Amino acid sequence: MSLVMKRPVEQMDRPYARRWWALLVLCLSLLIIVMANTALTVAAPDMTKDLGLTSSDLQWVVDGYTVPYAALMLLLGAIGDKYSRRGALVIGLLVFGAGAVAGSLVDSAAGVITARAVMGVGAAMIMPATLSLLAATFPRAERAKAIVLWTATAGVAIAAGPLVAGALLENHGWASTFLINVPVAALAIVGSLVLVPPSKAAHHGRIDYVGGLLSVVWIGALVYMIIQGPHFGWGAEAIAAAVLAGLGLVLFVVWELRHPRPVLDVRRFTDRGFAGSNLAVALFFLAVFGAFYYLTQYLQFVLGFDAFETGIRMLPLAGAVFVGSALTGVLTPRLGMKVTVTAGMVGGTTALALLTRIDAGSGYGDFVAPLVILGLAIGLALSPCTDAIMGAFPEAELGVGGAVNDTSIELGGSLGIAILGSVLAGSYSSQLADAVGTKLPPEALDTAQDSVGAGLAVAQQVGLQAGPEQAQALVTAVHGAFSDAVAHTSLVGAVVLGAGTVLVAILLPRRAKAASEPAESESPEQREVTRTGS
Repeated sequence: MSLVMKRPVEQMDRPYARRWWALLVLCLSLLIIVMANTALTVAAPDMTKDLGLTSSDLQWVVDGYTVPYAALMLLLGAIGDKYSRRGALVIGLLVFGAGAVAGSLVDSAAGVITARAVMGVGAAMIMPATLSLLAATFPRAERAKAIVLWTATAGVAIAAGPLVAGALLENHGWASTFLINVPVAALAIVGSLVLVPPSKAAHHGRIDYVGGLLSVVWIGALVYMIIQGPHFGWGAEAIAAAVLAGLGLVLFVVWELRHPRPVLDVRRFTDRGFAGSNLAVALFFLAVFGAFYYLTQYLQFVLGFDAFETGIRMLPLAGAVFVGSALTGVLTPRLGMKVTVTAGMVGGTTALALLTRIDAGSGYGDFVAPLVILGLAIGLALSPCTDAIMGAFPEAELGVGGAVNDTSIELGGSLGIAILGSVLAGSYSSQLADAVGTKLPPEALDTAQDSVGAGLAVAQQVGLQAGPEQAQALVTAVHGAFSDAVAHTSLVGAVVLGAGTVLVAILLPRRAKAASEPAESESPEQREVTRTGS
């Protein structure tokens, strides 16, 4: 008997017996590619010190992963649909693991950025493959439940990344945060071959490579612009990226409308449920990634927790995600996704609104309620949206459906870090200048205004030169400025998410089509036989 699973689900006369074990493999694959981003937030200080990274280097160490990840998903999802979804998952895990090994061995900024980009290419294969294989493996009646666990895994990974990285950094260097991915990826590869049934579309014509390449151009340029503009200024590079993104999007839409077999039928966005679900996913991750960006900094730089202690204190978010996911599994079938998604977005807005109360005297206790509410909101809202997005695609396009959902996540997360990060930086700089005035030389003040970490580093230098009292006064000013910036940024985030909540509530129909219902664009033949082994 072969250890490799070769029989596709549609050739079985009953539901695949080990489908929940297969889901565990898919969730494990998802876990490492989400944690690859969040773990880096706590490894960044050690990496910066060891490699001598500039602020620009560090930004691209983080975002070198995001650009290929977001840009390539749609095209790679379509290729996986046609040739092999499981093959795309396994190859993606191999590429991701290779990038992780390279990242642990390099000793320069360029090397780390390149390794992260390779990991991003692997992630672009893995992410849509996990969701398409889930939909292909589970009977329609069970898909919503499986998607609840998939989205809960994504939410938990956001909080688990700093915890795992922090534990590793207690006794190991930053390279360990790369290497930890290798055994997990290897386990996922073995699990994929043994437990996940092969799958590909039974009816899939030639791939629309022109449309796919246009999607790579406009999404990649858009993400690059989102990163470059707010962090490094709206110079020639950012403006060129904006023009390229706009032109690429127009050409993509025109091409897809005229192509007989488009890589993505953009007419789907005229459906209120589909458009509303994608908007909700993007807005939620805008808020979550943006808030995560400044909350981890506050816990480390203002409250003084180390990397591991910071990870521990993010656990209420992870636990609440699971509770929210369990609730939405019960409530959505009874109340409809409009109610649960809107309630989740209201909860997310409330969590950000609570963070506006943060000041220099705030302790960890002031963060517990917002973290719990935010976690509940994530669990409540995201899985119904993912279910609705996947339900809009026929079986032959499950990889594309997963890619659309995941691209919304990445675009939202990139926008969140860019917009809320830019607001945070501007507010902190302004508040610190007001607090310090002329007490610091202009060059020292400029350095301190760069970030809260830079401000504390300047305070150390002041302590060596002018004594502990002046150093403590600057530390107090830095903490106060950053606390006020967190409150101001949270207010902006709450306004953005609150306005988005109203729009999503208007867009979503009372009963949106879910993945457990056949997509309108799916032909009877496709409903009968749509997946073959590969």
